[in-house]
Amino acid sequence: MPKINAATVAEHRAQQRAALIRAAVDVLVEQGATAVTPAAVGARAGLARSSFYQYFPSSAALLAAIVEEAFTAADTATTEALADVHDPAARLGAFVRTELHLAARGAHRPAKALMQADLPPECLARVHELHHRHYAPLQEAITALTGGADAPELTARLVGGTVQAAMTAVEHGADPTQVADRALALLHHGLTSTA
Repeated sequence: MPKINAATVAEHRAQQRAALIRAAVDVLVEQGATAVTPAAVGARAGLARSSFYQYFPSSAALLAAIVEEAFTAADTATTEALADVHDPAARLGAFVRTELHLAARGAHRPAKALMQADLPPECLARVHELHHRHYAPLQEAITALTGGADAPELTARLVGGTVQAAMTAVEHGADPTQVADRALALLHHGLTSTA
């Protein structure tokens, strides 16, 4: 019998499941989606291959779990950051700053790897759905700031590109506060001009 380092069996199972997901994320980021196999993930988590199947029926099920988990922390962080912020410019700023601080912690690694992975169609569709939902507050702030100017979807994509570039800079070691200040100055100028 494996040693259980938890107060209850349910807590132990939750810990084991979380360990498998963490291990799978590391494998996904380092080697890609095809490397996320029961054997590789079990070994990375320090569990027998057979233990994998107690938590996930297949690699696809594990990838689906990663998809959900990849967006949960970011959604929670942005929801909290925007909870009491109502001015569109301030909401834009809060969203961008939160994204960059998450990037500095490596929180976007799984989602980024998933977006580039050769996933099963249903997983890929779910990634795009969650990604769209996550960026909805940014889209709303842009629409409010520009007064629904022409080409709102193109404007949102261009703003999203700026945010992605800022995240990449932070992931490569740039200071998140400094990058946020510069990105927001550019965005405010561009969005004000558009409006």
